[in-house]
Amino acid sequence: MHLHLVTIHAMPSAQAVPLAAAFLKAYLDGRPDPKQTFTVTCAEHFSGTPLEQISREVVAVAPDVVGFPVYLWNRADCCTLVSRLRQQCPQLLLIGGGPEATADPAGLLQQAPFDLLVVGEGELTMGELLDRLADNQPLAGLPGTARLVEGGLQLVPRPKVEDLAILPSPCLAGLLDDHISNGMVWQLSRGCPYACEFCYDGMGDRKVRRYPLERLEAELDYLVARGAAQVFALDSTFNTDKQRAKALLRLIRDRAPGVHFHFEVRHELLDKEQAQLFAELTCSLQIGLQSADPDVAGGVGRTFDREDFRRKVMLLNDSGATFGFDLIYGLPGDSLDRFREGLNFALSLYPNHLDIFPLSVLPGTALGNKAAAIGLKHLAGPPYTLLESPSFPAADMAAARRLGAASDILYSRGKAVAWFNGVSRGLKLQPVELLERFGDWLLARQGRQCDEAEFEDRAIWQLQRQFLTALFTERKLQKLLPAALDCVDYHYAYGVALMAVPPQPPDDDELLRLDPLKLPLRRASSLTLLPFHYEILDILESGEPDLIWIAKHLKQSGSWAAIYPAQGEVCTESLIRPYYRLLERLDGTQPSGQVAAKLRIPADDALELLQFALAEGMVMC
Repeated sequence: MHLHLVTIHAMPSAQAVPLAAAFLKAYLDGRPDPKQTFTVTCAEHFSGTPLEQISREVVAVAPDVVGFPVYLWNRADCCTLVSRLRQQCPQLLLIGGGPEATADPAGLLQQAPFDLLVVGEGELTMGELLDRLADNQPLAGLPGTARLVEGGLQLVPRPKVEDLAILPSPCLAGLLDDHISNGMVWQLSRGCPYACEFCYDGMGDRKVRRYPLERLEAELDYLVARGAAQVFALDSTFNTDKQRAKALLRLIRDRAPGVHFHFEVRHELLDKEQAQLFAELTCSLQIGLQSADPDVAGGVGRTFDREDFRRKVMLLNDSGATFGFDLIYGLPGDSLDRFREGLNFALSLYPNHLDIFPLSVLPGTALGNKAAAIGLKHLAGPPYTLLESPSFPAADMAAARRLGAASDILYSRGKAVAWFNGVSRGLKLQPVELLERFGDWLLARQGRQCDEAEFEDRAIWQLQRQFLTALFTERKLQKLLPAALDCVDYHYAYGVALMAVPPQPPDDDELLRLDPLKLPLRRASSLTLLPFHYEILDILESGEPDLIWIAKHLKQSGSWAAIYPAQGEVCTESLIRPYYRLLERLDGTQPSGQVAAKLRIPADDALELLQFALAEGMVMC
């Protein structure tokens, strides 16, 4: 017998990991006494792949059972595939699982001719299903499944796996090796202790089950040994158990210092020690702010204390940890004015990025169950987006969507955290007003609503410069513009250096053997050279940008800077103009000494500069 698991990812990304299929295969492959030998194979595709191609590939492997993990992004594709396969191969047993099967079993069964759905965790259910098939027993009444019987839903629940240690690790089984170098989703626990009404994670017993620390330690070592670059910790609330979280952070610090991690945390549970541990890692945190209005938060089962939130987030700011917020617009009782005010509050706390999105009224959630009664109008199918509510009409939803897009482009993708509030104050605008102005400017410029995915980082940098030039001119604040542009330019270059992979510089012995003046050196791609209106080091030393203070106290003497990564840090060198020009003209086409001579730089001076630049990884042979 042959079980074939088909995963359709939303798009190529570091998070496109077939975790559900891998957990099922690891469990089924490792059962000690199966009733019959089963072959379990897995296939991966992306949304947009022709469904005829996928169905053809499924038929080609001649399975007996086909399983589909069904998510928001692939529900329509999975249903179409099941309908096709039912016609092409009537004998196939077609099974659906995943979040959509668990949240909306009746709707999914009515949409496509699945034989049955696996509801909830699938490992034990699939094991018993295979045993029943081996014994030619009926599948009716199988715990953990849902079927349509005489037009009605027959759902037989199964208790959740209490001891996650019984589930083999798909990572340690080598089932995810092909994904590790690109990125890995690392499941640390299952369940959520909270009961936010718009979310499915906390539905049910609100119990968190965790994998043994020994297993996580082995998985971490496995990932590091195979070159993992980034890891997404799959844990609804990483810091629910503070001591366990700190133990894991120390383990990551000691075992995986070069790997970038992503965590989801609750602000209420943060403390100074956690903040410091996060700051010691290469990581980013995501905090579910959702709404900064206590009344709106309370309406969906959350509590929110603004001052406590501010205090906890400032622990992260003080430690230097990287973090961002999730914000939802359209929650019951929310309005455009409340959302705007909450966005102002969020921006005042200097998040590195914001993820802003409309409410999705998910089936199976408490909010989904009462949506009609409280007047929430939403898409009937995925992604179940709210269209309007009594307090958030459709026109206001569109305005909030424009604000979210403006934030994505100008603030988050534009890496504007370091200068955004200072520039807002210089313009005498609230942060949300600055975003609105940008959204209006971009709409007028492009003639349509734009998405951040349409722009490269360099293009966004140029949009920032053009927009601020227009806005400072419009508000007759041109005297502050040079300082604003210097801040924007520097932090663009800083972001480039932060993400760049520097070249391996020569060691001391090799450097002594080289004669840089005779070599056709070229600039490293990780180096950014930029001119500034002010001495850039003075700008940086002045702290958070105060444009009025800079314009009043600093002289526009001009400076020329090299910004680049070295020894795990971003370095900034302020150069005299001839040295800047020398580095600028190093393109690997002629000996560096000739370039220096054309610029009338003495050979000894050029030699000293180039030796330093080679040692720092600014230039390369």
